[in-house]
Amino acid sequence: MPAIPMSVVDSDRIAATEPVIRPYVRRTPVIELRGSELGVPCGTVTLKLELMQHSGSFKARGAFANLLLRDVPPAGVVAASGGNHGTAVAYAAMRLGIPAKIFVPSISSAAKVERIRGYGADLVVGGDFYADALATAEEWTVTSGALPVHAFDQAETMLGAGTAGLELSQQAAELDALLVPVGGGGLIGGVSAWYAGKTKVIGVEPVDAPTLTNALAAGEPVDAPTGSIAADSLAPKRIGANVFPIVQRFVAGTILITDDDIRAAQAVLWDVWRIVAEPGGVAALSALLSGKYRCAPDERVGVVISGGNTVAVDFGRQAP
Repeated sequence: MPAIPMSVVDSDRIAATEPVIRPYVRRTPVIELRGSELGVPCGTVTLKLELMQHSGSFKARGAFANLLLRDVPPAGVVAASGGNHGTAVAYAAMRLGIPAKIFVPSISSAAKVERIRGYGADLVVGGDFYADALATAEEWTVTSGALPVHAFDQAETMLGAGTAGLELSQQAAELDALLVPVGGGGLIGGVSAWYAGKTKVIGVEPVDAPTLTNALAAGEPVDAPTGSIAADSLAPKRIGANVFPIVQRFVAGTILITDDDIRAAQAVLWDVWRIVAEPGGVAALSALLSGKYRCAPDERVGVVISGGNTVAVDFGRQAP
């Protein structure tokens, strides 16, 4: 199947991508609850549990879309990642019998690094941030002949991510608003392209990594700080150049949250549902729980819980 032009990421092509990747990805569940159960005035809150996807995050969708929709050379694939994308590409490559080389920075969590190794990819850890891993991966791509699989700024990556929106629209058809975490923008690019303005889509990102917020203010992608406890998934330095026109058109705005907001949301997920999510995975929920997204009475709000690759719970502890 020929590669899809970068400029064409829309609901029709997302719908066409879904059956291609369906044999390889999970239809992740949702939890629907009353806003009062969370102490917020919304009518309902629907959590889309993408942390239950293969490889631990929504990223598996884009990884399989790349490997199945593009021509992969004998040299295999190469990817740079803060962790989740690399984990997903390694998993997809393992399932499809394709060689994979993954570059991650030193900030990547131990859980993500171990998963990449466990899936059999050739892993290189180096540099402090995602941008460092990307630069090294691009250098290696030139000499290796491998197919680069970008973490967010690639049409197939967004098309795959958009299938999460397609699923959610089937599981919770009447949403008024959808909160989506933002790093480089692949997830919100794909999801907002799917909804195409029919549902209000709002990006959520750390105040210490305001990638999309700064880009929208500037009218173009610009460099942003790369801080936060969610830096291994939500701090790529700047929004994707190909992502930006999509989110500029279809995203209603952004909300900035703090590390304390993220920790509080992680605690709620664990205390109430015994769900363990990574910091970036709960960013969207933290906007709702902190009150930084002020939902209206009776509003139906969706929230994407995007990833769960963390070692926050020690299952090896012995009871006293």
